[in-house]
Parts: sequence; C-alpha cells; structure tokens
Amino acid sequence: MVENRHGSAQDPPADIEGKASIGILTEADKSERRVALVPGSVAQLTKSGLEVRVQSGAGAAAGFPDEAYASHGAHVVSRDHALASDVLLGVRALGTEDPPDPGTVDALRPGHVVIGLARPLDAPEAVRLLADRGVALFALELLPRITRAQSMDVLSSQATVAGYKAVLLAADRLPKMFPLLTTAAGTVTPARVLVIGAGVAGLQAIATAHRLGAVVQGYDIRPAAAEQIASLGGRVVELPVEAGEAEGAGGYARAMDEAFYARQRELLTPIVAGCDVLICTAMVPGSPAPKLVPGEAVERMAPGSIVVDLAAPQGGNCERTVPDLEVSVGGALVLGPTNLPSTVPMHASQMFSKNVANFVDVLAHEGRIVIDPQDEIVAATLVASGGRVVLPAVAERLREPVSAEEGRP
Repeated sequence: MVENRHGSAQDPPADIEGKASIGILTEADKSERRVALVPGSVAQLTKSGLEVRVQSGAGAAAGFPDEAYASHGAHVVSRDHALASDVLLGVRALGTEDPPDPGTVDALRPGHVVIGLARPLDAPEAVRLLADRGVALFALELLPRITRAQSMDVLSSQATVAGYKAVLLAADRLPKMFPLLTTAAGTVTPARVLVIGAGVAGLQAIATAHRLGAVVQGYDIRPAAAEQIASLGGRVVELPVEAGEAEGAGGYARAMDEAFYARQRELLTPIVAGCDVLICTAMVPGSPAPKLVPGEAVERMAPGSIVVDLAAPQGGNCERTVPDLEVSVGGALVLGPTNLPSTVPMHASQMFSKNVANFVDVLAHEGRIVIDPQDEIVAATLVASGGRVVLPAVAERLREPVSAEEGRP
C-alpha cells in the first residue's frame, strides 16, 4: 500500500503478501554503470517490511552480481516485474533520463513512487511528464541541508567520488608527476594544482592532490571555505573582490552579478596561467555554472597543462569547456566530464545506495510507503504528486499554478 496524505490512499501497482515493493532497474543510460541499491543495503529495506525486487543484471556493471542480491534477500526478477513495484529507485529517476526511455514512461502509472536524481530545475518538462501520469516523484538533489538528512545526501557522496577521480584523471593526462622527487637523475619539481570551488568535490580534489604530492591552491568566494582549504593542505587564494552574501541557502554558493564575475575572471587569469592542473567545481543549484576561467587564461597555461571542469553538466566554469569532450586550447587540454562517479561505480553505488536506503526509511511505515508532506524531508524533495507538479520552483518554470494546499515554502 502507498498512502499519500495529500488525499486518499492509492492502490499500488503491485502488492505481494501485503508488503510495499521496491524495484531496482538497470539504468536506461547505457553509459551509467552505477546502481541505485547494492546487495548490502537490501536488509535495511526488508527490515522495514518492504519487498526488494532487482532486475536481473542491474548491478553487474558496478560489480554486484544477481547472486549477491539473492543472498541478501532480494528477488531477482525481469524488468517488467521490477517495473510493477510500488517504489522505483534509480540513480537517475526513471522517466527523467535525457531523453526519457519510452518503455519506462509507458509503464508508469498512478500509485508509482519514483526516487532518484531528477534535475527538476534543469529539466522541468520531464517532471511534468511524470506528473501527468500520476507519479509521485522525489528528487534527491533537493534534500535539505539539515542534520537529519545528512545520511541521505547523495550530492555530497557523489561529489566526493567526482573530486577524487578528477585529480586522478588530471594526473593520468598530465605529462608530469605530481610529487617533488629528489633522485640521482636530479630533482623533479612538484605539479602545481589550482582548485576553484571548495564544496565537497573541491575539497576532496584538494585533499587528493595534496596526498599525491602536488602544490595545491584553492579558491572559493565563500569566506568559510578558507579554513577548510587550509586544513586539507591547500594554500588559500585570496582575491581583492567584495563577495558580499556569497553563500546561499544550505551552504551553497549564491549566483553573483556579471560585474563580479568579470572582475573575478580578470584576477584569476594570471593564477590559472601559472598552474599545471586546474580543477573547476563551482556550481549554483538550478542555474548555469558561473564562467570563472576565460579562454585567454587557458591559452596562457604551459603546454601539457590539464583543465578538468566538473561544472560541465551546467555549462562549465571554463569558457572553453564542452560537456563530455576534450578540447585543445593552445598547449592545454580542457576536459568536460559530466558523470565521473560512474567511472568508479562500485564505491559510488555503495555510497548512493546507503543514502537512498536511508531516504526510503523516512517513507516506510510498517511495510507501507507513506507520503507525508508535513515531514521536512518529504516536503523538500517531493516534486510531483497527485497528478500535479507540487514544487513551486518547478511549477514556476513550467508556468503552472500551485495551490496553497499543494505548495510548500
């Protein structure tokens, strides 16, 4: 049974032995190697009275065979059987893929609960499509930055993986070694690494580059970030710009005006030009990534230098970034990966799985799934319900009215 406390109880798509069922499917994007739930998290959900169904082969690309799921109490089933579950878990929320998988969307109907990364502010039309089918959609990237939700924070867990892998990617492509070495053949000077943006990904990049022996600098407009950069072995880059209220809700960076960014680009150019590796991580939720690195700065980098722009999914911090392509700029190489966590699928999946299992626990009550909009976590993440888009920010982008009863602050 799925109970939506906006209104009456909804009949679930399937109900075996009175238990609400959780379905895990192979990701529709063939390049996505992560899986939303790993075998080690199955017991957490079954203890909550839920039945877990896993599409055969769903975890194979991440290193989790069907046998491992079965041994932990999950039912390994066909895709159609998994799709008939009450709750559908995905790394990318089912039906919000780009483009959406027609077969999956056609199988969704009223009563389904879909949970995953949905990019509702960037792709609101996909939200409308699911709302029209009567689906209850939860977007995990909207989880509030509160203590109770820390164990569910998929953005932080996946950013940790991305920041780590960005440094390894740069180290692999850089025609230099990272550490200072004194050898019989002479002294090898350390690589110089600059990390722009000191959120979770940026801090992990700073820590990883420092462990590899590079000389690391970090920059962020948020004043509180300076102490964190220094604590991980980085030197804080300070620019003579007035950041004002640079930190928005939840600790995320706030979008600034173009005059600020123009001055910032001017001051960053000589610093960027002097580094061997630049890792960009600065993003503003629901907005294009700020352009912080002009093409001129990259052109001035030494031959063989590497730029890894983790803001590529939102257009990139570097003017020369092209999502998922490698671009030569002078002697430098600009990389725009959009899904680095997928390249470390086992650990990325383990972290995502723990986050999502903790989220499902919020909804699970004695074997049922209860959608209670009075719960702070539910209220922040519920995007579509009862045939409507209920998140005001998304409804505004779609120009759909939201009633006072359905809206949330």
